[in-house]
Amino acid sequence: MSGSITLSSASLRCDIKPELGGCIAGLWLGELPVLRSTPASELTSVRLAGSYPLVPFSNRVGHATLKWQGTSHPLVQNNGPEPHAIHGLGWQRPWQVLDQDDQLLMLAYEHRPDASWPFAFDASQSFRLSGNTLELTLSMTNQAATPAPAGLGWHPYFVKRPGSRVTFEATGRWEMSDEKLPTHREPSPGLEADCAVLDVDHCFDGWSGMAHLRDEKMHTRISSSLNRLVVFTNTSRDFVAIEPVSHVNNAINLVQAGAGRAEDLGVRVLAPGESMSAHMSIQVERAA
Repeated sequence: MSGSITLSSASLRCDIKPELGGCIAGLWLGELPVLRSTPASELTSVRLAGSYPLVPFSNRVGHATLKWQGTSHPLVQNNGPEPHAIHGLGWQRPWQVLDQDDQLLMLAYEHRPDASWPFAFDASQSFRLSGNTLELTLSMTNQAATPAPAGLGWHPYFVKRPGSRVTFEATGRWEMSDEKLPTHREPSPGLEADCAVLDVDHCFDGWSGMAHLRDEKMHTRISSSLNRLVVFTNTSRDFVAIEPVSHVNNAINLVQAGAGRAEDLGVRVLAPGESMSAHMSIQVERAA
């Protein structure tokens, strides 16, 4: 167990709180917040963090019931009154420090089957600052005796400033029901939009792996090895969540319901001892 940890480079400062879901409390370019940012020593809720890891799944498992290989596994409804399980469980568990220096931090989490997830796994994440870039990795290994579904991602909340515009390329967008679950896929080129008027809470697939967020103060490039992107904001929010993820929302249950193939929806099935990893980077520069 560890308290707050600060990484710093010539341009960036990153506060991380391992015991609070292995989350990023804040990321600053000089004194300007890049993410929704709170000094780690003051952060008391991971839901107010700048970013947190999504493991062993991203977004929602519908009605907190995992349907896998003919068995329904009840999960914990882990977000207040919402009826679903959301964002995995890594964000609600303490992580252990494996290694650290001024610009690098490595964390680990070991999961044993419980009401939140029925399959054992180990997870690790790393944070590295280099110049004006924060590089992140997230990995998990199936420690169950049977094949298990798996997914990874991140949930960063970027500051929405006057003039903020988000731009990225994709090939499709999953439409959402009133229950915040995907219904069907429509072709989509991605987004090029003014964040001030944007109302979106969707998963885009066929993502190119690069997104841009520009405003009057900075230009942020978000890149990832993953090829799906969840974007969430509306006119009442002071942030834009731009979330690289490995699979479509509720993907495991969609596969089991026959709504699509696992490979098309991004569901990975890990054999015992098999691992998967993902990478994301956040590169920031001041506006010219």
